[in-house]
Amino acid sequence: MKKFSLIVVTLILIISSNNFAQLQIGYVNSDAILKNLPDAQDAQKKIDALIQEWKEEIQKMERDLDTKTKDFDKRKLVMSDNKKIVLEKELAKLESDISKYRETKFGYKGELYSQQEEIMKPIQNKIFTAIEEVADDEELDFVFDKSGDIMFLFAKEEYDITSLVLKKFE
Repeated sequence: MKKFSLIVVTLILIISSNNFAQLQIGYVNSDAILKNLPDAQDAQKKIDALIQEWKEEIQKMERDLDTKTKDFDKRKLVMSDNKKIVLEKELAKLESDISKYRETKFGYKGELYSQQEEIMKPIQNKIFTAIEEVADDEELDFVFDKSGDIMFLFAKEEYDITSLVLKKFE
């Protein structure tokens, strides 16, 4: 993705080389914005509280499994084979439940992902709106985010070459 972004930037710069002297570029550090924005800090606290709650639930489930496993290990020598099988299945189900819970909360597209989306989306929209306003006020052509991968946060429509690239495939 980084290479693709660099190629796009290079293409734009080459295409607009006759206007290069007039090109206005800015950047932001979105991590710094998020750290200093009270709304983002509040949202992060909500997310952290959810994470802590879920971790505590997992720890409770793991303690319960550990207790039952130790009890099983102590008594398995005096148990009937049928009772051992039943308890082993129960222990396996507890392990499976813990794994499922962990996946539901923290896995790909899990609850954490959806909660972050829900909580952070309005804040991200505010930030993007502010970036667009500043870009317009400062007459910037492009605004990048330097926090992570090279990412456009704002670009003037006149530099969009999507239709030209698509025509190459016709």
